[in-house]
Amino acid sequence: MANAASGMAVHDDCKLRFMELKAKRTHRFVVYKIEEAQKQVVVEKLGEPSQGYEDFAAFLPADECRYAVYDFEFITEGNVPKSRIFFIAWSPDTARVRSKMIYASSKDRFKRELDGIQIELQATDPTEIGLDVFKSRAN
Repeated sequence: MANAASGMAVHDDCKLRFMELKAKRTHRFVVYKIEEAQKQVVVEKLGEPSQGYEDFAAFLPADECRYAVYDFEFITEGNVPKSRIFFIAWSPDTARVRSKMIYASSKDRFKRELDGIQIELQATDPTEIGLDVFKSRAN
């Protein structure tokens, strides 16, 4: 189903991998990209459950936009293990203007396809998705 704003479709694999992350914890993160030629959002990278934040951050390109979901695990002050599913809209300042516009216009529709996102982050540089940002937003 195409997005009216940008004409982008969402590949079924996007929802499937998100459900695996949410329900089965088979992935730590999923990085999505828009294939402009096919006019659809596709899965670019799956993070293994053993991979951490550094691995996730390394997969976000410095000069291209991406969407991502990250399963952030943490320990509460009461010593209880918890997790939050973050949606990240990655749009670095160095990305092409056209790319930024396409990602921005497709974001809300794509995010609605992923049922279960708890926290959203918009980032234009790595400091906006630093580990400290995840920690402060997760509580």
